[in-house]
Amino acid sequence: MSKKAYLLLADGYLIEGKAIGKHGTSGGEICFNTGMTGYQEIYTDPSYYGQIIVNTTAHIGNYGTVNDEQESDSPKISGIVVNEFSEEFSRKTAKESLQAYLERHGVVGISDIDTRMLVRYIRSKGAMNALISSQLTPEQMKEELSKVPSMDGLELSSIVSTKKPYFFGDPKSTFKIAALDVGIKTNILKSLAARDCYIQVFPAKTALAEMEKWEPHGYFISNGPGDPSVMDYAIKTVSEALKTEKPVFGICLGHQLLALACGLTTYKMHHGHRGLNHPVKNLISGLGEMTSQNHGFAVSEKGFENNPDVEVTHLHLNDNTIMGIRLKNKKAFSVQYHPEASPGPHDSRYLFDQFLEMIKEEVVVN
Repeated sequence: MSKKAYLLLADGYLIEGKAIGKHGTSGGEICFNTGMTGYQEIYTDPSYYGQIIVNTTAHIGNYGTVNDEQESDSPKISGIVVNEFSEEFSRKTAKESLQAYLERHGVVGISDIDTRMLVRYIRSKGAMNALISSQLTPEQMKEELSKVPSMDGLELSSIVSTKKPYFFGDPKSTFKIAALDVGIKTNILKSLAARDCYIQVFPAKTALAEMEKWEPHGYFISNGPGDPSVMDYAIKTVSEALKTEKPVFGICLGHQLLALACGLTTYKMHHGHRGLNHPVKNLISGLGEMTSQNHGFAVSEKGFENNPDVEVTHLHLNDNTIMGIRLKNKKAFSVQYHPEASPGPHDSRYLFDQFLEMIKEEVVVN
């Protein structure tokens, strides 16, 4: 018989369920992802570091886990909340159940939760801290929950970033890309490598001068977790990258850092955007895109009047939040969503091609 577990939200809301994954206690900011598939990619996305994920899909674990679906070397989430959890899996290529995978990586979870009800609650109340435990009583959980730091003002990228530079792709590739790792996903690197790029991935706090020694053709600023407004070191690096006049492309947190480097501001969203079916309009082409998203912070619409060289290129069609910007006086642009998807639709993969076209304009290929 499964062990009892509790989920306690910061506002005192308590829910009882069954323990899954590792038996224990874990806290973080609770948020929800509406994706119908790709739970392993979600759990290993470094952007989710410090967060408890509510999967809105009813069945989780039914297709097991495989090594090829990792976005980093291990799960980065603080915990999971699901409706129906399956320890059995049907996919022949899977080698391990999700339960064994979570236990091996020390991820605490809770199942048998009415996730539809919980998602409606979070949408109403907003993202907040929460605690999952199969060890503590509800009273003990209150004290433990008070120790969980707020995501607002929290710097996390230096925790999940690589500790030393590494290379990705074919050394014989035509183009060299320096990627600032503030929480990068593996499929972003694969997307660049597939476009004739050899990438050197640098730790989050690497100075631009160090990156410049490699003489890259362009700079990529990755996705990642935490509050971008407190990442002074990364904002400085992006500002200096812009001065090189080399192409710069940012995704998600990289988008926010580019905006901050241009003098714009960011803010913490009520409950964020996390899922695979977010509608975005490209204001340049007039076309719509279905996108994969994962962010709890966004670029503020205030301040653009004082930054005439920065142009909004994409808008979220559900709430008109800014989804993309470009610089009129530089070869630099960024988007708030994930063109590499994994999981998700492929509508936005043209953005990688756009980055490469900018580089080709600057590089004479022998």
